[in-house]
Amino acid sequence: MYEFNYRKVDSVAAAVEAMQQAEDGKFVAGGQTMLPTMKHRLASPSDLIDLGGVAELTGISVENENLIVGAMTTHAAVAASAEVQQAIPALARLAGNIGDPAVRNRGTLGGSIANHDPAADYPAAVIALGATVQTSKRAIPAEEFFTGMFETALKDDEIVTSVSFPLPEAAAYMKFENPASRYAIVGVFVAKTGGEVRVGVTGATACAHRGFRLEAALGGELDAGGIDAVELPVEQMNSDIHASAEYRAHLVKVMTKRAVEACQ
Repeated sequence: MYEFNYRKVDSVAAAVEAMQQAEDGKFVAGGQTMLPTMKHRLASPSDLIDLGGVAELTGISVENENLIVGAMTTHAAVAASAEVQQAIPALARLAGNIGDPAVRNRGTLGGSIANHDPAADYPAAVIALGATVQTSKRAIPAEEFFTGMFETALKDDEIVTSVSFPLPEAAAYMKFENPASRYAIVGVFVAKTGGEVRVGVTGATACAHRGFRLEAALGGELDAGGIDAVELPVEQMNSDIHASAEYRAHLVKVMTKRAVEACQ
């Protein structure tokens, strides 16, 4: 690990100020990605700004038909929350199946979506539920937040402060996971909100995305009868030692059908 300056802050304003003063600073939330990356000398930030002491970034509440989750809320806290279990049970189950207990007790919602690993689970939920990502500067609609592999719409000194999830009529998440890491080889989140059915897909391509072709086949209903006929762009699918592009395209449709069935 390369040498760096460690900065622990107690407010969003202090974190932003520390980042603006740093030559090449990075925010750290749960540290589940940043610290291993630094240990392998794949990243060498000049300053590491720890958000762990920022109390205003944690918490879960339901307000005006929206579930509000603070960015520094851990996966374990989301999974165990009575508010989440009642408001969006599928989100609680998603969080409870991320990694292992060590990861769930350190990893955070904000850290996960800000990092945007192409196999992470939360991005599919953020997209399918039509969530809004609140930052230290603005509110970003889900479909504008994820821009590419490990890339988002966030500016260098911008911090995710919370995510607002509209309460769905029905929702479910299904993933085909890597048995070792439990990352999604393919994950599909289906949600019906306000009469509209949305599909969020992760793991299949370089960027979590909304499955418009799958939504068209569903036709606004939770009926998976037309999914098999959907033609997905295989050339855009990830291909690696875990699954070929063709297999991932197949899995997207299988996971979509399972998620629709789970919504019933």
